[in-house]
Amino acid sequence: MSAPPLNCQPFYIVTSGHKVSITLEELGLPYDITVVELGKLAHKEPWFLAINPNGRIPALTDELSEKIPISLFESGSIQQYLVDNYDPEHKLSYPKGSKEYYETNNWLFFQNAGVGPMQGQANHFIRYSLAAEPIPYAIYRYKNETRRLYRTVDSKLRQSGSDYLVGNKCTIADIALWCWVNSAKFSEIDINEFPTLQIWHKRIASRPAVQKGYNVPSGADLNKVLDEPEKLKEFLDGNKAWIANGLKQDARE
Repeated sequence: MSAPPLNCQPFYIVTSGHKVSITLEELGLPYDITVVELGKLAHKEPWFLAINPNGRIPALTDELSEKIPISLFESGSIQQYLVDNYDPEHKLSYPKGSKEYYETNNWLFFQNAGVGPMQGQANHFIRYSLAAEPIPYAIYRYKNETRRLYRTVDSKLRQSGSDYLVGNKCTIADIALWCWVNSAKFSEIDINEFPTLQIWHKRIASRPAVQKGYNVPSGADLNKVLDEPEKLKEFLDGNKAWIANGLKQDARE
């Protein structure tokens, strides 16, 4: 099994990559990693586009039981594939057709269609905007929509009294959401505003497989960089450079 996309560069991409590495670690699966050099636009090279035509990470290659090669992209799709094919004991999932199975999909899609895009845009306009001046409305819009989505989860956890999003165990939905909540500080969101969500975040963070998967690749912890102004500036400047190159290339295509 190969996972080409887990890169230690831009933050919002690492977030999605961590969903895959944590899921792999939770399931105890062996895997190989290829680091994609985004600054050199490696994600636009033919070899990578053959795996993910959209030119984004994460992506994963594997073989089906019939030895048929398969390429997968989009973090939620990869997570679903992994539990469908490698979680017979339902460590991170529930049996197909069960109430909990569909509820897990609710929250997985909630993260992929809601929290990820909104918080990703918040990150862009707060940290990576190439505009000459900050765009207050864009920051206000995306940051507060992210806060609304956090509040939705906080209310759900508080009202259900459950330790996890679905039932009594950690699922791929918890992993997917945790990877973004873990970056709240980068998005200038105070997680203390959501006490039940904060407790949930600490619970997931304490899992050994989560800690191990989060450190793949090594050096990908942006929360540490936030406390070092010089390294943060270097990090953001480097990311802005490849984002600018990517925008120019996309405009030509």
